[in-house]
Amino acid sequence: MNFRVNNIVCLFSLLGLCLIMACVKDKNFDTPESDCVSDLKANYAIGDLKALYVDELIQVQEDWVIEGYVVSSDMAGNFFGTLHIQDNLIDPTQGLQLEIDLRDSHLFYEVGTKVLIKTKGLYLGMSRGAIKLGGVFSAFGNPAVGRLPAAVVGQHLFNSCNPLGSPQPKKVGVNELEDSMISTLVQFANMEILSAELGLTYAVKEEETIRTLTNCEDLELELLNSGYSDFQANLLPEGNGAITGVLIKGNKDYQLVIRDTSDIAFTNIRCEDLVDEFTSSNIFISELADPDNNTGARFVELYNSDSEPLSLKGWTLRRYTNDNTEISSTIDLSGFEIEGNSTFVISPNASEFENVYGFPPSLSVSINGPADSNGDDNLELVDPFGAVIDIFGVIGEDGSGTNHEFEDGRAVRNGNVSQANPIYTPSEWAIYNDSGEAGTINEPQNAPANFNPGIR
Repeated sequence: MNFRVNNIVCLFSLLGLCLIMACVKDKNFDTPESDCVSDLKANYAIGDLKALYVDELIQVQEDWVIEGYVVSSDMAGNFFGTLHIQDNLIDPTQGLQLEIDLRDSHLFYEVGTKVLIKTKGLYLGMSRGAIKLGGVFSAFGNPAVGRLPAAVVGQHLFNSCNPLGSPQPKKVGVNELEDSMISTLVQFANMEILSAELGLTYAVKEEETIRTLTNCEDLELELLNSGYSDFQANLLPEGNGAITGVLIKGNKDYQLVIRDTSDIAFTNIRCEDLVDEFTSSNIFISELADPDNNTGARFVELYNSDSEPLSLKGWTLRRYTNDNTEISSTIDLSGFEIEGNSTFVISPNASEFENVYGFPPSLSVSINGPADSNGDDNLELVDPFGAVIDIFGVIGEDGSGTNHEFEDGRAVRNGNVSQANPIYTPSEWAIYNDSGEAGTINEPQNAPANFNPGIR
C-alpha cells in the first residue's frame, strides 16, 4: 500500500516539475513558426485598392486579395500597431499601412516577408494624409479606420510560402517625395540632424517626438520617433550620411520612421554651412526721394548693374538721422532679390506710392525708417558680412545746407556710375533741394512729375 502511495506521489511530483519547466521563459527563444499559404493568390493591386478611397470611410465588400512585402518592424518599438507593406521588393510603386492590434508582429511578419491580405470586411480610410486599411472604431461619433483585433488578424493576413526577401530602399531626394511613396521603404543620401537639435535624444520619454533632418541644400524632412522605442534615450547622431526608413505622412508633411538605429549611417563629415549670402559692388543706391509736395511719395531706389540677379539675403539699409553717429533705423532686405540690370524700390507708404506713381513698390516698410528721410539724413547699404558697400552722405554731419542735402527734392546717381562706392563722392550725384550748398541744384521737386522710380 505504501509502495503504491509512494509511486503516486512520485508521479505527481514529476508532472509538477514538468509543468514548472514548461512555464520557464527562455530569453533565447526562436521566432515562432507561422503557417504559410501556397494556394492563396492575389487578384487585386494595392494601388487599385487605395484608389477606391475618395472622401469617406468605406468597407470593402469584395473578395479581393492583395499582396505585398513587409518593410516595417516593431522589434525596436518605433512602430506600434501598424504594418507597412509595399508592392515590390525593388522599385515599389505603392505602399499601404495596415492597422493591427498585434504586439511583437515582427515575430510573425518579418521585414521582407511576402504577405497576402483578404480585404473583404476591412475598412479603407484616410488619417493624417495617409490611406490606411484595418478595422473600425468611433472617434467622437465618426467611424474611422482602427486596429484590427489580434484575434481577427489571422483571418485576413497570411504569410506566403515564398522565401524571405530583402526589400531595397528607393533612393530619393527630399524634394522628390510624393504620396505614392507613403508606406514604402526609402533612403536619403547626404542627410544630417539639424544643428540646433544636436545633443538631444531621439525622443522625449513616452512622447512621440519629431526631430529634423536636413541636407546640404537646407531641405528639411521630419524624423518621427517613439518615446517608447528602445533607442529613445540615445543621443542623435552628429555626422552626415544615408538614412533609410518608412515614409509616412503627418497631415501635410512627409515624415520618416526608422526601424532601428541601424537604418542610419551618418559616417561622413557634416555639411559646411550652406553659402547662400553674397556680396557685390554692382548693387548701389540709385535714387533718394523727398518730394516737396507729398511726403507720402518718398522712396529709396537700389540698382543692380550686373546682368545676373542677386539675392539680398543678409543685406541691410541703414539710416543715420541728422548728425547721429549711431544707427537710427535699419531695413532688412533678406527674402528679396534684384534682377539683373533692374531696380528695387522701397517705400514707407505703399498705398500712397502706388497712387502717385501708378505701380506698387518692390518693398513696403514702416515710416521713420531709411526710406522715409526728410533729406538731411545719411544712408549706408551694407552686405551680409557687415561691409559698407555704398553710402550717401557723411556720417555724423547733418545734411542741411551741405552737398548731401536732398530736402524737398531728390538725389539721383549719375548714369555713368555702375559700381557702388563706400566713400561718399558728390560728383557721382545730381542733387536737388531747397537750400543745399554750391554744387547742388536749389530746385524743389514735385511728385510724380520730377521723379522716375523704377527707371535707371
